[in-house]
Amino acid sequence: MNINASDLKKGLKVIYEGDPYDIVDLHFVKPGKGQALYKLKLRNLLKGTNLTPTLRSGDSLEAADVRKSNGQYLYRDGEGFVFMEDETFEQYTISADKMGDSANFLLDGAKCELLFYNDQLIGVDPPSHVILEVTYTEPAARGNTTANVTKAATVETGAEVQVPAFIDQGEKIKVDARTGAYIERAK
Repeated sequence: MNINASDLKKGLKVIYEGDPYDIVDLHFVKPGKGQALYKLKLRNLLKGTNLTPTLRSGDSLEAADVRKSNGQYLYRDGEGFVFMEDETFEQYTISADKMGDSANFLLDGAKCELLFYNDQLIGVDPPSHVILEVTYTEPAARGNTTANVTKAATVETGAEVQVPAFIDQGEKIKVDARTGAYIERAK
């Protein structure tokens, strides 16, 4: 199915030069004379690269066969991470390089959003916040409370997070899985 340039909007998934892209940004430009232009910012769903093509008012792009589904993280395999789709119970493996840094905060059974292109798993959106136990951190230095002092802490997944000085080993903390930033103590 083709989508006319005038019907394009942010968030649509389209095929451009043979690859699936997500429309990140779109600007309509009407010059003094000539055709109207649509300046796009596209993100490649397979490689993560960005393009900025310009389309004319009569151009069109093909809609990409991209679907989202709920799933959960099962375990780490030798070559990647294994996820299960909730509806079909099928298991899919995605490579570690496509997962990026968010893989450092995945716990077994974590609910995720899976992104498929032509029934191939191409991306995973992990939960935005996770609660993890601190497995190792240095004790806080006495009297070091005048400023926002942070220290490194290793969490149960093996990732390292910068935490405030008052966090001790064995405590549970809330972490932003997308950035790896400490949010708060977990209750």
